[in-house]
Amino acid sequence: MAKPSKSDKSKPGKSGKETPVNPAASPGPNDRGPSIDIGISPADRKKIAEGLSRFLADSYTLYLKTHNFHWNVTGPMFNSLHVMFETQYNEQWTALDEIAERIRALGFNAPGSYAEFVRLSSIPEEPGLSDAADWREMVRQLVVGNEAVCRTARKVLDQADDVDDAPTEDLLTQRLQTHEKYAWMLRSLLQ
Repeated sequence: MAKPSKSDKSKPGKSGKETPVNPAASPGPNDRGPSIDIGISPADRKKIAEGLSRFLADSYTLYLKTHNFHWNVTGPMFNSLHVMFETQYNEQWTALDEIAERIRALGFNAPGSYAEFVRLSSIPEEPGLSDAADWREMVRQLVVGNEAVCRTARKVLDQADDVDDAPTEDLLTQRLQTHEKYAWMLRSLLQ
């Protein structure tokens, strides 16, 4: 039996409203084989997959931003930040696959294009090399980005908790621990 719904405590995305997500079911309605019966209703699986799609978009955008900053950091903190950013983006890269595979396990296709990630993410893209930020601004943006990923994770975690989706809860709890730690470590560089 599903738990009662919790109130939505999250803030809207960068546009001020939630971007609609409509993940395609997989297998499709005309595919052969058994339907998915993992103890979570199709509607709840879809709702969680939609939330995980936003989480994947935020995570991918943060990964890309972290990798960009690894390549383009300069200044007196170059060596420390170059290494720190590399450690973080490598860990984030591995996590992207886990998030996408959870969406697939729920029976939906994971977003996988830049256009989808831009549409779904609450984290703005970094303009890139032509307008590279200084190291302090890079660190500040990564603090903000990690915190945005945490907010998105918490929203989906609440949805997963409402329907006893323990694998999604576990995945998101692990990601929260990682991103909260990254935000703390980065923030401490600016204090």
